[in-house]
Amino acid sequence: MNISKEVKTAILVILGIIFLYFGINYLKGQNVLDASNTFYTEFDYNALTTSSPVTIKGNNVGKIKEIKYDFETGKTRVAFTVDNKLKFSKNSKIRLYELGLMGGNGMAIIPAQDEQLAQSGDVLESEVEEGLIKSLTSNFSGLSTGLDSTLKSADSLLININDLVEDDTKAGLKHAIKELNGTITSFNTLSLSLNQLISKNDESLTAVITNFNTISKDLAVLSNDLKNVEVSKTVANLDTTLNNLNGILAGLDQGEGSLGKLLKDEKLYDNLEVASMQLKELLQDVKLNPKRYINVSVFGGKNKEDYVKPENERQ
Repeated sequence: MNISKEVKTAILVILGIIFLYFGINYLKGQNVLDASNTFYTEFDYNALTTSSPVTIKGNNVGKIKEIKYDFETGKTRVAFTVDNKLKFSKNSKIRLYELGLMGGNGMAIIPAQDEQLAQSGDVLESEVEEGLIKSLTSNFSGLSTGLDSTLKSADSLLININDLVEDDTKAGLKHAIKELNGTITSFNTLSLSLNQLISKNDESLTAVITNFNTISKDLAVLSNDLKNVEVSKTVANLDTTLNNLNGILAGLDQGEGSLGKLLKDEKLYDNLEVASMQLKELLQDVKLNPKRYINVSVFGGKNKEDYVKPENERQ
């Protein structure tokens, strides 16, 4: 079955519109496939947010969909949704109540005892919990009381300032001005002394600054040199050298090479020890019996003393 390009284009356009509709509603936080009914109510002022719960007998059964101010009636119009499985009377009231320690407010459905069921789109009568009204009233009264005390404190402060300025003696104010003048004079003297110190040591300060510039340039050159050093290559060479050294030490430990055999061959050690003892005995014998080894005779005499081999070669 061949489908024309026009039909394919129409199908793609329809699917695009459907996806766009669902996407826009999803971004608004609305589920198009959600089976719920929408109801409306009005309050004299707004004390709700879109996250405020909608409950019935303490159970969360819905959410606030929209909060809008009605310019004609001067009231806040609230749209909320509840699960379509919930059935309640059209004469039920929507009560605005305080959530308690958690803060904020919520709406509770107070069902009426009749069989006239509410339909989606109905406007339900509202009421405000009595404690919430008292709380708001006390907050405004507390704000008024605090503002009144603040104004009284400010007025007392201004009166005290006026009393200080209009003091009959005026000695305190004059003394304060005199002290202020003295402070300014001392500051001027200090500033003059500092200028003189700088002028006297101008050459030294210039030399210090020049030396500092030279040092900073040298540090800059040093930093550039360090930057150009191939640190990675140096580290690699050092690592190679250490590996070679480890290989040499491992060979010595296993008795490889002359030095390894010297370290590991106990027989060679014993032979060297015997040779050392024999050399010691030879030197001692040469010292004690030099005629045995150096024969100086005018008449060709012969030393008849023979070498006696010790019983133990190590002695």
